Amino acid sequence: MKYVVILGDGMADEPIAELGNLTPLQKADKPMMDWLAKHGEVGLLQTIPEGLEPGSDTANLSVLGYDPKVYYTGRSPLEAVSMGIRLQENDITYRCNLVTLSETEPYEEKTIEDHSADEITTEEAIQLIEAVKAYFETENIRFYHGISYRHLMLWEGGPLDVCLTPPHDILEQSIKKYLPQGEKCDIILKMMKQSYGILKNHPVNQARIKKGLRPANSLWFWGEGKRPELPSFEEKYRCKGSVISAVDLIKGIALGSGMNSIDVEGATGNIHTNYQGKAEATLEELKRGQDFVYLHIEAPDECGHRHEIHNKVKAIEQIDKYLVEPIKTTLDKWGEDYRILILPDHPTPLRLRTHTSDPVPYILYDSRSHSYHEEYTYDEAAAKATGIYFTEGHKFMDYFLEKSL
Repeated sequence: MKYVVILGDGMADEPIAELGNLTPLQKADKPMMDWLAKHGEVGLLQTIPEGLEPGSDTANLSVLGYDPKVYYTGRSPLEAVSMGIRLQENDITYRCNLVTLSETEPYEEKTIEDHSADEITTEEAIQLIEAVKAYFETENIRFYHGISYRHLMLWEGGPLDVCLTPPHDILEQSIKKYLPQGEKCDIILKMMKQSYGILKNHPVNQARIKKGLRPANSLWFWGEGKRPELPSFEEKYRCKGSVISAVDLIKGIALGSGMNSIDVEGATGNIHTNYQGKAEATLEELKRGQDFVYLHIEAPDECGHRHEIHNKVKAIEQIDKYLVEPIKTTLDKWGEDYRILILPDHPTPLRLRTHTSDPVPYILYDSRSHSYHEEYTYDEAAAKATGIYFTEGHKFMDYFLEKSL
């Protein structure tokens, strides 16, 4: 038996006027997802436990079967695991975004224009992180470059009792109310303010401005946490698993739970990714003996944050055409029984440009099943209409893998 999860990050949404009061899932041409819906089970899944923030960290832990209330220790430590950073008990990590702030006001009154600095390239970002390292690194504070705008700061003995805000939650808002608060917040704020002076005139940013691109003119810290301790996925589910993703967070969850993390050349965290390569890697992992593959696609989430309405629809269509269809077709040819689960981790409504805690729609297709529901499609309203609702997201993996609940 083979098991495949295809997770479109942030794919769920709300009806919007620009799409004729449809959601992107309703608007998208996705014949294979809709076919699987008609021949499978469609319902809603609550991935974010009450009281926790609706991040991709908590949501993906939940989907993979790890109760975030038990195992979540912060977002950035999971990314640190992916980056090969060995964390000690006293280490605190922070996500370090390269963001675009408005230019005219004093720092405390600036507006956050883009949490990703127009999805700056990794090559450009490395140069900028190296520039700030020269100013800020000490015996206890170190910086590590990641992918695109996503980077990491490690602070030995750093503060956890601090209030930091994800930059994608406050797009086009003044940062004044969202500056660091709490223990040692003055040190963090000082680095942010000084980074603006370092980065705004950096040659990388001057070149970006000439190309009509936003500059990455400030650091922004958030997602603080300490070393995670995840049980082995294989021991938990008696199932050998692999994860395919372009983002460090998901890779970190994979490595932290003992699964294989597979890198795909040309895979990115946006709509311009190597869909074909991800599909081929999924099938290769199954072919070589893995029981389970978790295929994560970041594109719909990024489109939601950037309010790219038609790109979000396009991302869903590309997932259907270049991932769902070839994976299902190939599994049919192999002749071995399989199950496919399709879902988002959380909604990222275009209206809000950030995540919500609403339940997400899922499809569970079993190649052994002969059920058929003509009225089923794959979208938020159709999933709600079935009346199937799992309230504890972290228990759903047991259901998908046919383990005892």
